[in-house]
Amino acid sequence: MSMKLSCIDCAVKNCDKMDKSFPEFCLTTNMDTEVLNKAMALYMDEENHKVTVSAAMVETEYYCQMTRVEEIAEFAKRMGYKKIGIATCVGLLSEARTAAKIFRHKGFEVYGVACKAGAQPKANAGIPKECEKIGPNMCNPILQAKILNKEKTDFNVVIGLCVGHDSMFYKYSEALCTTLVTKDRVLGHNPAAALYQADSYYSKLLKYVPEKKYLAYIAILLSVISAFATAGAYYYLFLFLNQLICLNSNE
Repeated sequence: MSMKLSCIDCAVKNCDKMDKSFPEFCLTTNMDTEVLNKAMALYMDEENHKVTVSAAMVETEYYCQMTRVEEIAEFAKRMGYKKIGIATCVGLLSEARTAAKIFRHKGFEVYGVACKAGAQPKANAGIPKECEKIGPNMCNPILQAKILNKEKTDFNVVIGLCVGHDSMFYKYSEALCTTLVTKDRVLGHNPAAALYQADSYYSKLLKYVPEKKYLAYIAILLSVISAFATAGAYYYLFLFLNQLICLNSNE
């Protein structure tokens, strides 16, 4: 199957600093100008323009100086937002409370909704019964969005919603959204760690071992043979030395 190359296949990044050459497949040099012009025109929309400028100013003024939670507060301040909504997983309520405390300290009103609000059984949404093994009630991102819409939040912050549930929240939220915490139960909510280790530890754990388990069995077998061979060698050495000592004693 042929693969259409795109930005993810580029290691040049000339579109960033303009100090190299564009690759042949570059989207910049092969751009659909109609799509480009329509996208650029949308930045002239009043809200889009304000968001774009505010985001750029926060990046410029606090580059590598602010944590993400600080950047969110600074961006919201520059946008003139007064009320921040938090859509959180119940498993991260402690972290959500800390975030709310920070935002309130910065002068914002904060209103949060947890994913299990409403306590709706999974069966009510047609979720298979087998999914109840990790809990009887469903995550309800649409309800989270609807409640925050009713509260008329200016800006919504997602904390640890599941994959797919976060997508549904973004879809139904009337306010602009950003993510503070991306859930990853295995990696302490740091999903980028798997990407950093994709060519080393995670490559071995998730790919090579399952496909080549026979090598592990061979290694175990050879280790056992080696252990017996070593023990045998020491045994015969013991017999030799014992005979030698006996001969010397008889003399």
